[in-house]
Amino acid sequence: MSNLLRQVEQKDAQLAADLAREVKALSERREFGLNFERHTPETVDLPGRPVRKGDKVRYLPERGTIGKGGDQGIWRVIDIRRVDGDRIASLRRQAAPEVEPETASRRVDDLVVVAEFRDPIYPGLVSTGKVERGGNKPFHTVINAENFHALQALLYTHEGKVDAIYIDPPYNTGARDWKYNNDYVDGEDIYRHSKWLAFMERRLKMAKRLLNPDNSVLIVTIDEKEYLRLGLLLEQTFPEARIQMVSAVINPAGVTRPGAFARTDEYIFFVFVGASVATPVPLGDEWRVNPDDKRTTRILWSMLIRTGTNARRIDRPNLFYPIFVAEDGGKVVSVGEPVGAHVGRSTVAALPGTVAVWPIRQDGSEGNWQISPDRLRQAYAAGFVRLGRFTARGMAVSYLKAGEQRKVQDGTYVVTGHRPDGSVIAENEGSQKRIIPTTAWRVGAHDASRHGSNLLKQLIPDRKFPFPKSLYAVEDSLRFFVVDKRDAVIVDFFSGSGTTAHAVMRLNRQDGGRRQCISITNNEVSADEQVGLRQQGLRPGDSKWEALGICDYITKPRIEAAVTGLTPDGNRVEGDYRFIDEFPMAEGLEQNVEFFTMTYEAPRSVAHNRSFGAVAPLLWLKAGAHGRRIEAAVEDYDVADTYAVLFDMDYAHDFVAAVDKSESLRMAFIVTDDDRGYQMVCSELPPRVEPVRLYESYLTNFAINTGRG
Repeated sequence: MSNLLRQVEQKDAQLAADLAREVKALSERREFGLNFERHTPETVDLPGRPVRKGDKVRYLPERGTIGKGGDQGIWRVIDIRRVDGDRIASLRRQAAPEVEPETASRRVDDLVVVAEFRDPIYPGLVSTGKVERGGNKPFHTVINAENFHALQALLYTHEGKVDAIYIDPPYNTGARDWKYNNDYVDGEDIYRHSKWLAFMERRLKMAKRLLNPDNSVLIVTIDEKEYLRLGLLLEQTFPEARIQMVSAVINPAGVTRPGAFARTDEYIFFVFVGASVATPVPLGDEWRVNPDDKRTTRILWSMLIRTGTNARRIDRPNLFYPIFVAEDGGKVVSVGEPVGAHVGRSTVAALPGTVAVWPIRQDGSEGNWQISPDRLRQAYAAGFVRLGRFTARGMAVSYLKAGEQRKVQDGTYVVTGHRPDGSVIAENEGSQKRIIPTTAWRVGAHDASRHGSNLLKQLIPDRKFPFPKSLYAVEDSLRFFVVDKRDAVIVDFFSGSGTTAHAVMRLNRQDGGRRQCISITNNEVSADEQVGLRQQGLRPGDSKWEALGICDYITKPRIEAAVTGLTPDGNRVEGDYRFIDEFPMAEGLEQNVEFFTMTYEAPRSVAHNRSFGAVAPLLWLKAGAHGRRIEAAVEDYDVADTYAVLFDMDYAHDFVAAVDKSESLRMAFIVTDDDRGYQMVCSELPPRVEPVRLYESYLTNFAINTGRG
């Protein structure tokens, strides 16, 4: 194989490299587990990106045609010239070196720029608006971009710093709900499952790098079409994590399946990274599979004596020891040590004023306790041991197992007093009890029709979005993991209608939190909508076309309406929020949000440092998206609320002094190619300030799509 690849390399180096990559992928395939074709990564159209010399482009379909139409090959722009007032591009088709390249000419307006996998891209962000109602709170951000590119940009700003990722990816129903390589994937595509897996795997790998490895969670919703494959993909991508799947009823009426069971639920995968755990939160009885089951509604005391298997003294001799209880049965005076396998208990004298209680089984034989003497002493001191009455066999002793102890310690059960024996009297506080629910969720608030589609109609009347999530379902899923993280960073890179951002803002209102949501969505126009637009002679890149894209038509106005309490027409949003936090939707939410579109900068302008304005939002995001943003490069340095930028090392002394004066500063960007100079500035910065190096060429700092992600 190596010899064959070397022979190919002599004729076509790129083809040899592509073949070597495929051979490597095949050799690394698992003999068992999830195997799938790792298709050539997506080629992404960038409508609206100016066509420049050297770009890769595709032909746009002729106006008025339905479907893609025309040549879909990839061409290279060799030159651009003006002819009779039009800008005309000279093109050369991509081909192997030994093939005579085909050439053509096209109006620049009839071309769309294409980004292939591993083509270096220099991203920027341009603000397209903001809503400020949150005072000095940090900003939520919405990024209009192809999510693969946006995730790579976020690796610069947030790698290892994200607390939760919630995504609702394409369900791959076969109903043309997502694209792969500029084509909708429909039910007739025999590779649709492997394309979906390849598409998801690339994004999940970057999601893993974004998540805090010490404590974070990935939440993924899916239906029955891909849940088995997704489960295996998550196992392979996150081998060190703990994974649970929840079944959640989202459509109580059911979706009819001819000749089969009507579908009412979907699945939610929770990937627990590091020390992540679900925290008990106040929940009503509808969260319980059986609300009348006392094991889930009140604290559960267990018998200290072991029953079932390994319950005899000879099975666990180290757990056969005396408990010395006061003669009146009111308290434990002392806990003895194991007496050994062959020592008779009658030879062990009780302490003065006490009765020795041994683990004696119902049939009178000797048994053993459930926990060691040391653990029993600790449990008793904490009030987790309860004494019964003296009997012929001794005394019935009960205790709280570790899980029940945690419910007392974390406040799930509120301690209201102690019994005479010192054991806690604990009960759930109020009608809603702090619990971690089971893996079967049947909660009225999660009805996607009533609290997803209908709620969206209230916010943005007369605008439709297919199958939005219930606002409260997303809110509830996140609450278990961010209730104690009031500064959490949450990412959704399949943002759709913006439900996740809306849910995070609601969570903040409930407890005064300062959580931030970063939402990524594209401006794709739905397949059905495209037909009518093409009949009107419109195509991607036209302002009327882009105005109906997901981000501009749905996501942005929905989030603006949620914050301001006003519909896009300026009317008050009708209706009230429900559950947990009930108030009129017209009150809005006291939050800050800024909207961005990802730009694709020209390498030449980036190389000559003329693109600082485009990368400025990335620095602001990295510093926490809070306060003033440094928008332009200056001669010396600039200090904002949470970060500062040193543009010229000649001003390093003044820069360090200015940074030292700002108590809110958390990050300092230092623009220099000089290693020694950078280290010198770092050594003089306050310990609370994180230094970040920016090379003088922004090409080095921000190139993405190079295969590193």
